[in-house]
Amino acid sequence: MLLSSVRTAMFCGCRGASRGFQPSSRSPQLRQWLVKRSQSTIATQAEGASIQVAASVPSVATNRILGRWLLGCSGLVVGAVVLGGVTRLTESGLSMVDWHLVREMRPPSSQTEWEAEFSKYQQFPEFKIMNHDMTLPEFKFIFYMEWGHRMWGRLVGLAYVLPTIYFWRKGYFTRSMKGKVLGLCGFVFFQGLLGWYMVKSGLEEKPESHDIPRVSQYRLSAHLGSALLLYCASLWTGLTLLLPAHKIAETRRLMQLRRFAKGTGGLVFLTALSGAFVAGLDAGLVYNSFPKMGERWIPDDLLAFSPTLKNFFENPTTVQFDHRILAISSLTAITGLYMFSRRMMLPKRAKVAISLLAAMAYAQVALGISTLLLYVPTPLAATHQSGSVALLSMAIWVLAELRKLPK
Repeated sequence: MLLSSVRTAMFCGCRGASRGFQPSSRSPQLRQWLVKRSQSTIATQAEGASIQVAASVPSVATNRILGRWLLGCSGLVVGAVVLGGVTRLTESGLSMVDWHLVREMRPPSSQTEWEAEFSKYQQFPEFKIMNHDMTLPEFKFIFYMEWGHRMWGRLVGLAYVLPTIYFWRKGYFTRSMKGKVLGLCGFVFFQGLLGWYMVKSGLEEKPESHDIPRVSQYRLSAHLGSALLLYCASLWTGLTLLLPAHKIAETRRLMQLRRFAKGTGGLVFLTALSGAFVAGLDAGLVYNSFPKMGERWIPDDLLAFSPTLKNFFENPTTVQFDHRILAISSLTAITGLYMFSRRMMLPKRAKVAISLLAAMAYAQVALGISTLLLYVPTPLAATHQSGSVALLSMAIWVLAELRKLPK
């Protein structure tokens, strides 16, 4: 009897199990629940993917980061320009006669190393003609000036390249921005090579010349011009990322103001570039009077060289005369821009930029005249050179404030 009871229980259990595997009346509800759960999972995954994509797409926050980075880079370029001007004014630029990207980052540390570096310098024209009585401590001063300028240049390069790699990997750059930053980084490397190409011109033996050794004014102008272009491009890009364009009605007067501002900015840039020829030829040491040059408005030796075109690049008198004309023209253009803008309804920020541009223009002209009359003292000359960069910065700010809204 016990055996039959066990057989009956097992038979009933198997039948119950077989019924459990058959579709129940609840299966439609179960299928609906499974469908809803899968849809919720897919939606969650899609939301996570969209958040990840959004984090890699440039936004207002990333533009602010990029703008501040580029403004910082442009500030470093200004430091390089100013330090380069002081290096030239102290006649230190030819103290390092070699160029090595990494090896020269460590200056001489022992007496033996300093003497070896000094002996290399003694083999070149600047020591033989100008500094034949220079002592080792005096050489250390000019060496450290040039070394500091070169190390600052390397700092500028790192400030452009390393953040570019980081921001690129983070996805902060748009397609157009990628091209811009690649161009800026390439320009930094070009600027370094151009600097050494300039220095080499002052290390060459020139038996036919009886002038003091100096770098080519053409190469100096190219070196300064490329630095100013790098600065302008960085500052402009940074400002356009940080400052939203104004919603100004497109009137004929506004279009005229924009063209006026662009022409004025170009004139300011050309004036700053002409200062490189003045520096390269030491043209600030001739005719140290203002407004006349000596006793005349137009000096006798203005076109002394032949052919005539040569005077504009190699005659110190002509180079100084040209710089004066360009400076006065820039001041006149900026004054006209200021007067023209006063009769227009412009945003407050644009009016402030134009006012500061005008104030800086008059301060820069005053610095230039003082530098000339005092026979180019180094502190004043360096301040005047820095003023040219400040004036150019104001002009770029004005252009950024007056730019059109992007379509």
